[in-house]
Amino acid sequence: MLEHRSIELLAGERIDDLLMDTGFKIIQSREVFSFSLDAVLLSRFANIPKYGRIADLCTGNGVIPILLSARTKAQIDAIEIQPRLADMAKRSVLMNGLEGQIQVIEQDLRTYPKLVENGAYDAITVNPPYMSVKAGEQNENEHYAIARHEIHCTLDQLAQSCKNLLRPGGKLAMVHRPTRLLDIVETLRRWKLEPKRIQFVHSNAKSEANMVLIEATRDGKPDIKLLPPIMVYNDEGVQIV
Repeated sequence: MLEHRSIELLAGERIDDLLMDTGFKIIQSREVFSFSLDAVLLSRFANIPKYGRIADLCTGNGVIPILLSARTKAQIDAIEIQPRLADMAKRSVLMNGLEGQIQVIEQDLRTYPKLVENGAYDAITVNPPYMSVKAGEQNENEHYAIARHEIHCTLDQLAQSCKNLLRPGGKLAMVHRPTRLLDIVETLRRWKLEPKRIQFVHSNAKSEANMVLIEATRDGKPDIKLLPPIMVYNDEGVQIV
């Protein structure tokens, strides 16, 4: 059982159990974009090294790095552009006693590659904004709008940064919307990130996919695997993942 440090909460914040089987806790707030199942599925899907260096882009409140820490001893850098979310992530890392493994860095992922050595990372995870700026109405809440729409980073800019941050052979794991799949594959290949694994996520066996998990390798050769789909609920409506 993990021993959690006492952390000061700001107005509107709460502490939630991350996942029952991990013992981790995380700081959340209704005023900002809280984590959901897509982050949990990405943390399980990602092919990460036992040692080395990992970057999590668009880290939000730090949910993915905290979950990944249970699977690896690698150093994890969590990159987040929003000061409020970066602060929450830092305090969640401290609360779980993970500051020796996870470093939260408040930076714009478009310019972050200029601050580190080219090819600095063995693996990257990212749960990016799913919608282009022109797609749908933006939420009036700035934190929600930035999390959902490509306000600070387009898909092309994201791929370019990942290409520069990853070493040759390094792996990128991303969760996104199936409606953007062709755009994603085209963009990744343009930046020499070759898709290797794709897995669709469905609410149940009768529903269309509402998420897609994608793994790409920098400078990889064309060779893609379509993995069995993930069903979140069984036929009785019981959540099974």
